[in-house]
Amino acid sequence: MKIEQLLVQHFYNTRELKLQGMGIFTLSPDFVLPAEQDKDVVMPENAISFAYDPKTTEDESLITYIVQQTKKIRPLASADLDSFLILGKQFLNIGKPFKIDGLGKLEKNQQGSYDFLQDHFSNNKREAAPVTLKEKQDTDISFAAEPRPSSGSKKGLLIAGAVIIILMIGAAAWYLLNRKKHTPETAQEPVEQATDTTQKITTKSADSIALSKPAVTHTSNDGYTFKIVFKETTDKAAAIAKMDNLIKRKHTVIMYSSDSVNYKLAEPFTLPLSDTTRIKDSLNKYYYLGKAYVEL
Repeated sequence: MKIEQLLVQHFYNTRELKLQGMGIFTLSPDFVLPAEQDKDVVMPENAISFAYDPKTTEDESLITYIVQQTKKIRPLASADLDSFLILGKQFLNIGKPFKIDGLGKLEKNQQGSYDFLQDHFSNNKREAAPVTLKEKQDTDISFAAEPRPSSGSKKGLLIAGAVIIILMIGAAAWYLLNRKKHTPETAQEPVEQATDTTQKITTKSADSIALSKPAVTHTSNDGYTFKIVFKETTDKAAAIAKMDNLIKRKHTVIMYSSDSVNYKLAEPFTLPLSDTTRIKDSLNKYYYLGKAYVEL
């Protein structure tokens, strides 16, 4: 079962959903949840409210519910939730809505906070709604915010995904060949990245895989458009420990050194250079407390 569905089920069971770094969803006390056998249910407008609060911490009861439903250990359940929310924040930061089927969608406004737009539901069972997401008619959809894509759209997405994967493989092969040609035999041995066993055994959604590229340690110009450097230190062991910790939290992190004395940790990007300020400000706001800076 997808993490999104578990969030919606927990919300209707507890009438509240806390998402760390985002805010709190609340179900109106005036709305009475229907009996399981009641099929004629209409969700009134403004039955679900959202309070933006970036200081919201991880909800232990939500993690417990995910553990119970998925049978995963607690750290993996927490990692799944964190990965889903990071993906949502990335959508919001590039101006796209973050949709949660069964609740509605969040959009980032000009002030930097999130606005919530509730879905319109009708003819649903409370328990089945977040899971089945069945269409009743062309214009009447059960607990699904938007209709599912047609087979033609699916084929187009598959083709586009295949092209992107081929391009990524080609770019990786080109980079490795060029690196091998231009690396002297006496060059300093690159820092080895600790194996992320948690990432190997975590079942990710397709969206999460698309945005979670493997982190690789680099010591030279590696073809990224720019990097957001967030830590500099002469302590190699401390740098490696920090990198491993962020990798386990699904960040893409590289470590490199230009003089074998000072080590830098950074998040790499292949986006246009016009995005450097926006990406830096976003990472400083949510993770690095204004310490990060851009390096080309």
